[in-house]
Formats: sequence, C-alpha cells, structure tokens
Amino acid sequence: MEPVTKIVNLKELIRERERLRREGKLLVFTNGCFDLLHTGHVRYLKEARSLGDALAVALNSDRSVRALKGEGRPILNEAERAEVMAALEAVDYVIVFDEETPRELIARVRPDVLVKGGDWAIDQIVGREEVEAAGGRVLSLPYVESSSTTAIIDRILKEGKSEK
Repeated sequence: MEPVTKIVNLKELIRERERLRREGKLLVFTNGCFDLLHTGHVRYLKEARSLGDALAVALNSDRSVRALKGEGRPILNEAERAEVMAALEAVDYVIVFDEETPRELIARVRPDVLVKGGDWAIDQIVGREEVEAAGGRVLSLPYVESSSTTAIIDRILKEGKSEK
C-alpha cells in the first residue's frame, strides 16, 4: 500500500521499510539540506534511486540547517523543501529530521543502501557502520562539479552587488 503522501514520519517510514523488505525490495537512503534544488541534486537523486526499488530522502530541519550552514540558511523552510523534494519522480519518501546528523534515523530505518555525494569519503558517511552492520551497502556517488547551493547563493550575492 502506497503512502497517501511521500512526506512521512518515522513510524510510517519504518512501516514502508518493513513492507519493502517483505517484498524483497531494496530501500536506498540519503540525506541532506537540499536548500535550493539544482541540477547536481536532481542527477544525484536520480542515480541514488537507480540503486534500489525506493528512495528515502531525509531532510535536515530548519534548526539543523542553521547549525550546519549558519545564519541566513536555509533559504527555503523545511516544509517548502520537503514539498519540492516530494515532487521529484525519483523520490519515494521524504522525512525531516532535527538532529545534526541522521545517525539515529539511519539506525532505526536500516536501509539496504546508504548514499551520499562524492564530496563525502566513504569513511566520513554518517550511518555507514549501522548500515554495513545490518548487511547493507554504503556508496559515495560522483559529485557534479559547479553544482553547489552555497556557490549559487554566492553568485547571486556577487551579481546583486555588481548591479549597484
């Protein structure tokens, strides 16, 4: 049974995870701020989804984005980011988490495949130990050069200053 919405809570995601496992299907999991969605994100999510039967994306809450990226971030609030993420064809489930890292969430969900972008070395990927201990795989997907939310924001600010 498909969820009514792609935006789920922990209980719903665990239920979907168990259903997929019963059906012999693989759950792929990734996480991030995904503040301003860009081509790097879209390509990354599409590739992540190709590694299994369903893709769960854990979004940092507004509070955790501020803790990680500083004041002025996120640009889009968590409800807006979740809605945009849920609209993507490659994404099956979206969950917002408030911690600085998704370690606890990953330990509870136990995905078959955990992925991060190529700017993360395998040994730096949070949740790697938990996923590998449960028999899953952890992958670092290729990084799309010049696709960075921070770089986009910097470019906007620079162009805005040059117009004055």
